[in-house]
Formats: sequence, structure tokens, C-alpha cells
Amino acid sequence: MTTSEIMFRKARPGDAAAIARIYVESWRDTYPSLLPAKLLLGMTLDGQTARWRSAIAISAREQVFVVEDEKQTILGMTSLGRARDHTMGFDSEVYTLYVHPLLTGSGIGRALLSGAFGALAERGFGGCVIWAHAQNPARYFYEAMGGRLVGERTTSMMGEPVPEAAFGWPKLALAETIRSR
Repeated sequence: MTTSEIMFRKARPGDAAAIARIYVESWRDTYPSLLPAKLLLGMTLDGQTARWRSAIAISAREQVFVVEDEKQTILGMTSLGRARDHTMGFDSEVYTLYVHPLLTGSGIGRALLSGAFGALAERGFGGCVIWAHAQNPARYFYEAMGGRLVGERTTSMMGEPVPEAAFGWPKLALAETIRSR
């Protein structure tokens, strides 16, 4: 798959179920040995569809975008907005970035990140941070895309400690630009 065959665009309410599917499948594929099974099994498509439909409809704080192919099949999703932790020195944040697990390594992640940076730049932001589980293989993707490790913390999910790593980009730029509509 080439980047000329995919489009980055703002999510619409009708995309919520496809976004939820990618989100749930990505969590279950990536985190089975890292997060409590109760958390992963408790994620439902209906619950996540409602969550993403709400985020798309409200979009005041969080904007949601997708990458789709020429058949308008959603291949990945990202959400972004103002940085939640202002002490990091970054004004924006990519909250989520997920590619369908069967498409890892296909360029979809690069398209999502590039599109996210473009959307943030259009809103006047200058730099970006992304928090990821410290043992998430995506951390190597973020490093390959120019992100620098800028922080670490431990949060809690269902009472379990979860180590996280922050990757930062002082300037919202990647080498490639993705068409958007």
C-alpha cells in the first residue's frame, strides 16, 4: 500500500464503529501481557463506539481523524488536541494513534502521525507530545519518526501500575506530507 492510495481526513459520526473496532483490536493485540485481562476483556465495541461518536460530535477538546483507503475502508485512527500536561513544554498532544493490527508496518502510522501534525499546525500549535505504554512496541515507531524520549511516569489502570514514556517533537514536522480532504 502506498501513501497515494490512502487519505487522511477528519472523522465523521458514521466512522465511530470502525474507529472503535480498530481501537479495541489494537489494545487486545498490543497489551495482552502488559495490561490486566479484565481491562482488555471489558472493552466493548458498543462502549467504544459511543465514546468515539461522542468525541467526534463534540470535538471542542479532542479532534478525531482517520486514514482510509480508496474504498473508504478505515485503516487507522488518531485523536489530538491541546497538551494535557503543560509542564512538559509542548502545547499539543496526540492522545491516541492506532493502526489496524494487520496493517502494522504498512505506512498507515506514518500517514496518521504526519496528518495529525498537519492538523495541529493548522490550529496554531508548535510542538507535540505523545504518551505511550513504556513497553509498547510503538515506542520504536515514535523514535523512528523523530520523537525524543522526554519523560516517564507511572499511572494506574484498574489498580495496576502502568509505566508510560513520553515522546516529544519540538516542531510539528515529518518528512512526508499526506493528502487530506
